Amino acid sequence: MKHLTDNEIIESVLRGNKGDYSLLIDRYKDKGFNLLKRILKNEMDAEEALQDSFLKAFNNISSFRKEAQFSTWFYKIVFNTGLSIHASKKRKLEQEMISIDETFDIGEIDLNVYASTENRTEYLLNIVDKLPIRNALVIILFYIDGLSLNEISKVLDISLVNTKVLLHRSRIVLKDLLIKHNYHKEYL
Repeated sequence: MKHLTDNEIIESVLRGNKGDYSLLIDRYKDKGFNLLKRILKNEMDAEEALQDSFLKAFNNISSFRKEAQFSTWFYKIVFNTGLSIHASKKRKLEQEMISIDETFDIGEIDLNVYASTENRTEYLLNIVDKLPIRNALVIILFYIDGLSLNEISKVLDISLVNTKVLLHRSRIVLKDLLIKHNYHKEYL
């Protein structure tokens, strides 16, 4: 069987071959799950949000404009779903009068993470997870998932200039974090 493009799969689904949608699920489930896990910090919530995202994409597949890549369109759905669930959980916690400190304190990093992590990439991803959500996501989308700045701006629904600024600032925060904990020699 030849390797089908996303657009060929979408055309097949639109012609009534709904089972072909599973090819898109297989293609994007891991990256979508990893993105949601970073937003929600909980695997069960990430799994549920991923199912919601795939369902939203399936239900709106006819509105997909083929000028953009399916991956960009789908990441935007995943990102918005993750943020909605995150905001909902935050509101629920606030209603229960639980104090949530949203400020970022780089002094709160668990130093045992470094000692227990077997490879540098895994450690670096653990540190990235400690960044504020938008900063972590822009780094993950750019360096791990390989999205272009233009694609990231569409996913995050911000201008290209703001995307560049966010990536730059995220790099600075990550660098400062690594320097503060004396890990800069290994990564910088």
